[in-house]
Amino acid sequence: MKVSTRGDYASRALLSLALHADGEMPTAVKDIAERTGLPQPYLEQILLALKGAGLVRSKRGVGGGYVLARPASEITLSEIVSAVDGPIVAGDFGLPHENGACDHEGQCVLLAVWADVGEHMRTQLDSFNLADMVSRSQGQLPRPDDRSTGSLGSATSRRLTG
Repeated sequence: MKVSTRGDYASRALLSLALHADGEMPTAVKDIAERTGLPQPYLEQILLALKGAGLVRSKRGVGGGYVLARPASEITLSEIVSAVDGPIVAGDFGLPHENGACDHEGQCVLLAVWADVGEHMRTQLDSFNLADMVSRSQGQLPRPDDRSTGSLGSATSRRLTG
């Protein structure tokens, strides 16, 4: 799986909001762009998509900006990526035929494998939420690239740390 630039930027923007959450005080797009190094015009488009998905709320005018729509612990990387990139799948191959009625040799076997791979990708991204990413950023949980713990999502890391 390759996460798109939009998926990466959306994740970085929401992590920035989570890291700097100040109650209900909105954060200006300009501030998010400066903290994350993301281009502001592109970030504005991404934040609109995230708003449409119900992951952020916005306030207009002076003192306006964006806030997380739900607690960071309830927003997964899977939701963020899906909000800007669409469904997380291994490819656009369709679903296996029912009862093994395949039109072409091996087609159903491979379609089932691709569907399973997509499910594994969604499950892996679902195992990471923004609250975990905040804790990892602040050194309170091991980072996913820490070779001593492997690539741990929230469920696994909670079992090991608490």
